[in-house]
Amino acid sequence: MSGKIIITIARQYGSGGREIGERVARELNIPCYDREIVTDAANNGNRDEDVIINAEETAANSLLYTLAVGSNILGTTGRFGYRMPLNDKLFILQSDVIREYARAGSCVVIGRCADYVLRDEKSILRVFVYADIDTREARIRERHPEIKSTHIVDVINKTDKRRSSYYNFYTGNRWGKHEHYDLLINSSTLGIDGAVRLIIDCVKNMK
Repeated sequence: MSGKIIITIARQYGSGGREIGERVARELNIPCYDREIVTDAANNGNRDEDVIINAEETAANSLLYTLAVGSNILGTTGRFGYRMPLNDKLFILQSDVIREYARAGSCVVIGRCADYVLRDEKSILRVFVYADIDTREARIRERHPEIKSTHIVDVINKTDKRRSSYYNFYTGNRWGKHEHYDLLINSSTLGIDGAVRLIIDCVKNMK
């Protein structure tokens, strides 16, 4: 691979998107950033990681949550001169971290609206991974035996709804909508191996 390439992976819960992204990074010998984003954002904002994780797990446009936390991470008025909700400040922190990764060189970034945050990057491949419900249910059952089988579909739906709300709120786009991505992959059809090969082939053929 010659030149810098940024790969962003958005994914439905249980589709294998994280594993696909990690394997692509290993194949291309470039960094993969996922939970590191939370750690680095927490360090930059002088906050505990749990604060960011809790904010991520709450609907981005939840007025009740904003009123409940009400604390400040970038100062009393923040960089925009008014009192921003905690969710917004954490989104800015994570976005800054993602841009730092991209400036440093080639990488894979999992989730966190990276396709939108890095939309001005010239060499970027924006991927969305999805799968049918049976595939996702089986994968989650295998990886998370602590979740009762009768609850798995509910967990899938709630997780996807949370991701969609977060993405839609902060980007103004629609999560999973084809025009916001360069490549949509059905991992039920291709499998993890096939998805990895497809992404790497796309990278090799990018101009």
